[in-house]
Amino acid sequence: MPEREPLTTSSFDYDLPPGLIARHPAAERDASRLLVVRRDRDTFDHLAFRDIVELIEPRDVLVLNETRVFPARLLGTRAGGGAAEIVLLHPGADLPAHGSGELHTRRAWPKEWTALVRPGARLRPGRSVRVADDLAVEILDVRPDGTRRVRLRTPLDARIAIERHGHVPLPPYIERAAEPADRERYQTVYARSVGSVAAPTAGLHFTPALLDTLRARHVAVASVVLHVGVGTFRPVEVEDPAAHPMHEEWYEVAEAEAERMNEARRRGARLWAVGTTVTRTLESAADAAGHIHAGSAWTRLFIRPGYRFRAVDALITNFHLPRSTLLMLVSAFAGFDRTRAAYDEAIRQRYRFYSYGDAMAIL
Repeated sequence: MPEREPLTTSSFDYDLPPGLIARHPAAERDASRLLVVRRDRDTFDHLAFRDIVELIEPRDVLVLNETRVFPARLLGTRAGGGAAEIVLLHPGADLPAHGSGELHTRRAWPKEWTALVRPGARLRPGRSVRVADDLAVEILDVRPDGTRRVRLRTPLDARIAIERHGHVPLPPYIERAAEPADRERYQTVYARSVGSVAAPTAGLHFTPALLDTLRARHVAVASVVLHVGVGTFRPVEVEDPAAHPMHEEWYEVAEAEAERMNEARRRGARLWAVGTTVTRTLESAADAAGHIHAGSAWTRLFIRPGYRFRAVDALITNFHLPRSTLLMLVSAFAGFDRTRAAYDEAIRQRYRFYSYGDAMAIL
């Protein structure tokens, strides 16, 4: 068999009919479709998501990302009257070198943030955006990566101001304004740790009843936290994926959760990662022997074909954008050719794609 040419970013391109992009969630979370991909065969199974209980064996561990999306998108007007958009990324000017990346642990949210702005050319230092009578955003400076350091000008507590006037930061490919229902639907039912600007979308399919059913079947449920950053939506723009500057995200694995997962692996049970964010967390926290270490850190781990997985045995994931680091991660786990065939099958069967779309289970 001839040797495969090295995979480039173009290898991860594919054509998707626009009508397959899900712009609203399914009427019921667990009624979405599930494409089952088995790494030891070339055929696929088609289930409803709630049928995932047939795939997860008793004593396996389902690992969830408990991050919570905050309403990071602020819409307003510039001094000249033009529209402007601010997307808050994280507090302060720099990523903290140590300590928590969480917002929910803070008694008071800060008023200085790192943010993305639009239109960038019009929002230079000294300019401001009026969001509401009790909230304006001042541009302080431009950072080397193009983000802005901004300050919230408000008499309110910063968290109250953001919760009152912020919008759910829906991905741009949804191509609609956030609606009231998105506050709840663009959030997992188990979200608790505030800090993400995008949802861990594989978890959107779970309901409390489905999780209860799994627990009743003696499936263990563990949790981690990884706060999803805006970099998750950025395509790889260089042809050599190794040259891509991977975005950084904060994660935490609690001691009790690490022990639950390590104990399961010692007895031969499988770890099911609910989403690429859980995969990235577990693989960042695992050593070469697959032992998961508790703690928190910022990770730049870029998982792509050729990567050797240490901790994750099965993956639940949505369908991802072409040329994205997330598609590369899935291709590393399932195999490039099998992933390509699965996406072709999903398109033929008219699955719904992306954040509000259907799911895959890779065993």
